[in-house]
Amino acid sequence: MKFNNIARKSGICLVIAVSLVAAQQKHHFSPREKAFYADAATVEFVNPGLAITVTGATILANGTITVQYTLTDPIGLPLDAAGVSTPGAISTSFVAGYIPNSQEQYTAYTTKVATGTAIASTNQPGTDTGGTTTVLGNGAYQYVFATQAPTGFDATATNTIGIYGSRTLTAYNLPTNYASTTFNFVPNGAKVTHTRDLIETSSCNQCHEQLSAHGGSRRGVSLCVMCHTPQNIDPNTGATVDFKSFIHRIHMGSSLPSVVAGGTFEITNSHGTSNYSTVVDPANVQRCEVCHQQTTGAAQATAFMKNPSRVACGSCHDDVSFVTGKNHPGGFQTDDTQCANCHVPQGESPFDASIMGAHVMTTDTAAFYPQNPNTLISGINLAITSVTNNKAGSAPVVAFTLLDNNKNPLALTALGSLSFTMAGPTTDFGYTIFGAANAGTPGYVTESAQTASNCDTKGNCTYAFTNVIPSKAVGTYAIGGEARVTQTILAGTTSSQSVEYGAFNPVSYFSVDGSPVETRRTIVQMANCNTCHVALSEHGTLRSNVQYCVFCHNPSNTDASTRATATVASDKTAPPQGINFNLLVHRIHDGVNVTANGGKPFIVVGHGGSHNDFSGVLFPGLSPTGSPADLANCAFCHVNSSEQNALSLTGLNPVTDPQGLINPVQPTSSACSGCHVDIPSASHFLANTSTLGESCAVCHGTNGAFTVDSVHANY
Repeated sequence: MKFNNIARKSGICLVIAVSLVAAQQKHHFSPREKAFYADAATVEFVNPGLAITVTGATILANGTITVQYTLTDPIGLPLDAAGVSTPGAISTSFVAGYIPNSQEQYTAYTTKVATGTAIASTNQPGTDTGGTTTVLGNGAYQYVFATQAPTGFDATATNTIGIYGSRTLTAYNLPTNYASTTFNFVPNGAKVTHTRDLIETSSCNQCHEQLSAHGGSRRGVSLCVMCHTPQNIDPNTGATVDFKSFIHRIHMGSSLPSVVAGGTFEITNSHGTSNYSTVVDPANVQRCEVCHQQTTGAAQATAFMKNPSRVACGSCHDDVSFVTGKNHPGGFQTDDTQCANCHVPQGESPFDASIMGAHVMTTDTAAFYPQNPNTLISGINLAITSVTNNKAGSAPVVAFTLLDNNKNPLALTALGSLSFTMAGPTTDFGYTIFGAANAGTPGYVTESAQTASNCDTKGNCTYAFTNVIPSKAVGTYAIGGEARVTQTILAGTTSSQSVEYGAFNPVSYFSVDGSPVETRRTIVQMANCNTCHVALSEHGTLRSNVQYCVFCHNPSNTDASTRATATVASDKTAPPQGINFNLLVHRIHDGVNVTANGGKPFIVVGHGGSHNDFSGVLFPGLSPTGSPADLANCAFCHVNSSEQNALSLTGLNPVTDPQGLINPVQPTSSACSGCHVDIPSASHFLANTSTLGESCAVCHGTNGAFTVDSVHANY
């Protein structure tokens, strides 16, 4: 009896222990990882993930390079590289280099021969081959490089070992796990004081999610800069692939002077040819500090301001010749010693030759030059304080304030634009017509308030709509405002600039029938947009609030009103393009994938008949294998799991999509068809829609077998 009780208690403890391990393993995965959705038994057995940690490194007097490291899962359990005692074989690669004490960039020990059409043969930084791995036990290993440091190597210089690896778990219906790490040391045992640390990977990951390249195994800036050094030349073009040049040129992309002039920017390596000629930086490439952030703790975060060079500057300004002095006001330059004399970090005023001054956006001058009154924009702040006369059948009266940044009233006559837009109901915009005269703008009505408003001396104004709320309206309606001003800064100087900027769009909600006020659902937030875009505004800086954008970009709206004025002849004869927000934003961001996956180019005719073809948009999100244009991370834009929870919404309007495969298309199908543009997907949407509505939530809802978040998880 006593033995049975002990055995029972032991069994219970074992079950609890196993459950705790499984729960712990499940807990540390994010919804972006497939392991998050795997069953507990698989997670417990496989221990998905990979972490590489260097525990020590040496270089002997004869140049022999040795590194000790561990392979573990993310919570520290040791892994067997052979995949015998733990699931998933692990492959590792090794690079080694050093930073000469008198220099700032790496020189690689490990190199490979590359051949091409422009340069017959060149030695590029690469991985070591032919080294010896020794298993030390309990997840610990040692690798002795085949490559040796050259005779007379500097034992006082900072040396770095880089390791990247992959763990293959496809047999368990899990993706390949990737990891990278670097380790700095001084061979003579001295403390490391000389590093290369200008940009942290976290800055890159704001847009790229997980900075990775070359199949996904090379991750993080600290590893990238070990190979992307001045040694690294593309033998097919002769172009440098040095990090400071390469990255600048990629982000400059379509704005490179050479590309604007009709050229291309391409790099060819063992992974193929990559053409960066269509890249557009979503933050605007002039904003250096988006990448060169000053708050990440990077040791040399200010280097871009203090150490200008011909290679770095010439990477973006590739129409400048420092050899001849062409397009360079400072003339020819034989080296970098004179650069900082003219290009100081920051001058007293913007638009000068300083690093920050030459790159500042006109709308950012106040933030960067607060000490200079001539650069300060007055600012424009529009707020709706109340909406009265707001019941069905009435013409609402909007009370608002319009102030500058010092809370002084702004004269309405000084504005370039001031308007208010009314839409409703908030359950879903789009099919309310505010009178026959507004049939061309379904779902909303916009009125200019610039000349018809009454204001007091404190900036308190009112505007009475001429259009009325429909007599049969029920529920909650909304009114939003927009205003814009143009201002000249540095007036009377050779640096005089005209700055156009708009107010953030206020939105006010009100009940038209006495029912409780229900604000429009929140799907995305501007803060998420501005993670990449920094200061997103559209339509001439007038619109900068997604809760206002959806007034016009509603389910019934298309670009039909602008098609007749199209500047491209073929646009005039094509059907209107649906511009509902969920369709529009998904389709824009999916850019290059749309046509690649069988869809038609997404072309919107904008104001003035402008031709806007979004087929070239390259979303900056990187896939686990390092490929761009990966939209699988819904949380980049969506908030509070709205991409998942929105499937439970009811009463949403069908979406007009004249150029789509289905027209009208149901609301969930419309959102999904923003990316899933092929005929099989459209057939799937139709097959799961009846006269009662869509059945998407059965499979893709929160309790479905294929939830939205789980099918988008790809790590």
